[in-house]
Amino acid sequence: MLKQRIITAIVLAAVLLAAVFFLPLSLFAILAAVVFVVGAWEWSRLAHFSGAARAGFALAFALLIAACWWWVGFLRLGSEFVENRMTGISLLAVVWWLFATWLVKSYPAHARFWSRRWEQTLMGLLVLVPTWAAIVFLRAQPAGEWLILILVASVACADIGAFFVGRKWGKRKLAPSVSPGKSREGFAGGLASSVVFALVLAMVLGGGAHWWLLALIVPASLASVMGDLLESMLKRQRGIKDSGTILPGHGGILDRVDSITAAAPVFALAYLLSGYILSGQALGG
Repeated sequence: MLKQRIITAIVLAAVLLAAVFFLPLSLFAILAAVVFVVGAWEWSRLAHFSGAARAGFALAFALLIAACWWWVGFLRLGSEFVENRMTGISLLAVVWWLFATWLVKSYPAHARFWSRRWEQTLMGLLVLVPTWAAIVFLRAQPAGEWLILILVASVACADIGAFFVGRKWGKRKLAPSVSPGKSREGFAGGLASSVVFALVLAMVLGGGAHWWLLALIVPASLASVMGDLLESMLKRQRGIKDSGTILPGHGGILDRVDSITAAAPVFALAYLLSGYILSGQALGG
């Protein structure tokens, strides 16, 4: 199992790097859409869809992604119009994740308020669509390839820090009804790891403006925990261990991108509100 996980992880990393650095924006957006359509297929299972209804859910999601591409106006990148609409989508996502935090903390007491199919369908759309839009928007920015890598690395640092600190010192449960293995100490360790990552990156890049990396990385890292917990809550409510089986040793797509679903919109919103544009020259070398 460990060997299988390592091989899958290496393949995923290679695909990510190739897509981020070598695909033009339109193809990158299409590939990201395909990934999230598969995620929508998996979400349909969490939402108690079965048979042809699952394909219908995934198709509806694909059409919504296409509508989002048109509505945001990605073809007019660099305009204030696009930034305003992305700000709106990101704000909606952040409000949703604040509400999702309450859902997780109150589980299972208030599960009856979101356990019906239409409610879980809405949840899926609020999780997946803003994530796709945020990732495509970030990729389209100056040095967007590096912004994507910084986002992924931020989430990874928070996850690794939480794992090791929680394993060593974790005693107080963060959300015992949802994920008994997560602790408050681990959460603090993940936060500390992301702060260290931001500070090290700022020093490597140099220049006072790069300290804005803290404003990008830390909130996204904090939000990533909620992405993980929300999917854990839905799987626990559904009575399943993994969202799917498409990734050997790792489960489904949602099992790999759950943290990103919360982190990406927060990262994008912080980027938009700060007005911080990372130059390709600074990040590239």
